[in-house]
Amino acid sequence: MGKYDDIINMPRHVSTKHPHMPTYDRAAQFSPFAALTGHDAAVQEEARLTERRIELDENEKTLLDEKLQSL
Repeated sequence: MGKYDDIINMPRHVSTKHPHMPTYDRAAQFSPFAALTGHDAAVQEEARLTERRIELDENEKTLLDEKLQSL
């Protein structure tokens, strides 16, 4: 005898207090949603390079290279 043999052939319960919910409304309960609205935009803005990159001329590059070599 199986675990659910006593209830497998019973009729399905239909509530007398709550009206039947249409399939469309029921499906809407499980649709995805954006829990953190605007989070992606905030992360992208934070990741964006906002400061201008410093360009060194050849003389500054040479001085910096000499300092690194001495270390």
